[in-house]
Amino acid sequence: MPVVVAMLVMVAWGATPVLTRLATEDIAPVLVAVGRTVLAGVVALPLLAAMRQPLAPLGRRRGLLMASSLTGFVVFPLLYTVGQERTSAMHGAVILAALPVFTGLYAAIVSRRRPTPRWLVGCAVALLGEVVIIGIRAGSSGSGPTLVGDLLVLASGLAVSAGYVAGARLAATGYPSRATAFWGVAIAALVIWPIGAVVLVADGLPHADAAAWLSLVFLAVVTSIVGYIGWYWALARGGIVRIGTLQFLQPLSGLALAALVLDERLSAPMAVGAAAVLVGVTIAQRI
Repeated sequence: MPVVVAMLVMVAWGATPVLTRLATEDIAPVLVAVGRTVLAGVVALPLLAAMRQPLAPLGRRRGLLMASSLTGFVVFPLLYTVGQERTSAMHGAVILAALPVFTGLYAAIVSRRRPTPRWLVGCAVALLGEVVIIGIRAGSSGSGPTLVGDLLVLASGLAVSAGYVAGARLAATGYPSRATAFWGVAIAALVIWPIGAVVLVADGLPHADAAAWLSLVFLAVVTSIVGYIGWYWALARGGIVRIGTLQFLQPLSGLALAALVLDERLSAPMAVGAAAVLVGVTIAQRI
């Protein structure tokens, strides 16, 4: 069951590069980043009250909650959205394929446990597929990938992977996964909203079409709330290292959606790279 839930989350998260590109066509990237977190916080607050979800107690669990909140809902959306606006959806999707490596390595460091040889081999094969894809500067209907955009997306991956581990370790203590997601996004909304307020005062309310606003709503509700609940639950039940490798599936749905929605080209070499990613996941899952 944790594997199934994690795979569904990866399909939803795979749409993030495409939806971010759609949103940033009419809305400033910083506003998209802030808006997705603030809107998610507005949705989370009444749910917290209705479900009577407790705030994590002071000490280690509160620290894990704060780490998960700030990295996942403040640092990640800011770095990722600004970076994704400067690169193609396909390129952004495959860069995030490195998340399982970061997540697994963070988990190994925190738990002081060496990853198994099979996990290392699986990650190596999947990363080889990622290298093949990243090495292809595929043309797109919008702006092509840039070095600055790629580095920002990569930095966002490093940040959010640390948040995944913090959230999973918090869930492993018995703290509810939904509370981790709801409180995390609510706390982050309080931290990040002044940034958006400054941008709105300076530039005014953006004139965006329905596709941009709907993309922002999806990023807020599905990506930031539903996805995180399922992901933390799956990591806590299935193991961080084992479930973390399923993040290699995220770029596959991202590539498909980029081709269908944004008319970005899915070339034969990209298909080969995607196949390598699947093989790597299969190997790493058998631990």
